Amino acid sequence: MLPGTVHRAYDREARERVVSVEVGEYGDPDAGIVLIQPVDDHDLKGIENEVAFISPKCNRSFCLKAVRIRDWNSDLSPWEAPAVFGRTGFGSGAAATLHELLGLCGDKNRTYYLGGYSLAGLFSLWAAYQTDAFEGIAAASPSMWFPGFAEYMRENDIKTGNVYLSLGDREEKTKNPVMATVGDRMRKAYDLLQQRKVNCTLEWNPGNHFKDADIRTAKAFSWVMNNIRG
Repeated sequence: MLPGTVHRAYDREARERVVSVEVGEYGDPDAGIVLIQPVDDHDLKGIENEVAFISPKCNRSFCLKAVRIRDWNSDLSPWEAPAVFGRTGFGSGAAATLHELLGLCGDKNRTYYLGGYSLAGLFSLWAAYQTDAFEGIAAASPSMWFPGFAEYMRENDIKTGNVYLSLGDREEKTKNPVMATVGDRMRKAYDLLQQRKVNCTLEWNPGNHFKDADIRTAKAFSWVMNNIRG
């Protein structure tokens, strides 16, 4: 039986679509703290640097499970949406991906955190509305511009009490009209979570979306590990 509680509609949808995941482990494989991060090839290039940044910040052993995502725009998207750059739109594979990730959370004696960068950060936030399996969510530069997500947050209840949010201070300064909404939507998301008494912070990092993804993600995980409230 999977840990936590999962919304039945999403659990049923997940079972109808199989996602094969490839998992790499970093840090202490026997640690009581497990960080789960959906990654692509670019993330994997900086994963060891990320782990090295986290270690002295938290002063506790942890295991980071890097889950390689094959189809980024489909497997991390909670619902279908049109392309906002290039020609590739977004699928609705998040439920199936979450189903697979929950399979990594079977040990009740361990504490699990979920996080990631960009669309993986948005996926992590979405996942926290489906299950209470994760003690905290580390959303680094999440794709808050994603169509319908701000409304989804307003209309549903989050199932974790600890959330880290961040954004680059130049991310909203783009000519793309959809992606330019990311700053305002991030501010509103932070305000909403605070209103709902979630232990939350919003950090602004220097630079655009493509700057220091590994360090930003490391900062996100470090914060949720160090600032948990019961």
